[in-house]
Amino acid sequence: MAGRPDEESAGADRVGGRYWLFMGKTYERLDGRLRGFIEEQVVFFVATAPLSAQGSVNLSPKGRAGTLTVLDERTLAYLDFGGSHAETLAHLRENGRITLMWCAFSGPPAIVRVHGRGEPVFRDDPRFAGLLARFDPRAADPTGLRSIIVVTAERISDSCGYAVPFLEYREERSLHREYFGRRTDEEFAAYCERKEYNGTSIDGLPALPLPLPPLPHPSPAPHHPAPAPHHPAPAPSPPAAAG
Repeated sequence: MAGRPDEESAGADRVGGRYWLFMGKTYERLDGRLRGFIEEQVVFFVATAPLSAQGSVNLSPKGRAGTLTVLDERTLAYLDFGGSHAETLAHLRENGRITLMWCAFSGPPAIVRVHGRGEPVFRDDPRFAGLLARFDPRAADPTGLRSIIVVTAERISDSCGYAVPFLEYREERSLHREYFGRRTDEEFAAYCERKEYNGTSIDGLPALPLPLPPLPHPSPAPHHPAPAPHHPAPAPSPPAAAG
């Protein structure tokens, strides 16, 4: 998109007295505006790929409020919980490449991407407990937690998001938290070993190191309710594209 439109033009949406212009820019750091946008979103997406040209590209949605945090102006971290596969872990162990994406389903249209290098910090890593403490304790219940993914940004960019639809958020799904909450840590470790694609990826790359070591601190008994995500005020529908 050439040039910079005036803030009152069709290139800007105004919500709560704030204009939000996304022009395909790149940024040196996660400033307050970008950080606020990231923290408002209820879902984000993670993309990784192996080095092999025949390998499988992976794309995963991530939810559960409070399980992603911005550590500093170029570093983020999110909690990696148990599941049927461990593709992200495998790709990061092989080459470290990762892309995170957030898009606005309400409010002004916007997409933010962070291209960078990711590292899985596993339970037996001395940094694990300190990293876990950086998350909201109501969300950072370690039950079912395999690792913490730390991402160092190499490229931070935005784009308009004009084609992303408006979607109405209802509530968090509690099934994942409840499913693993019914299991002891030993039972969760056995679950990981039973899953064909936890120890290795679908392409045969090493993924989650097994057997899973115990958590560095006791798992909490009862579950605390996760913090409710922030809901931006709805914006009017974007104007029709010109031409």
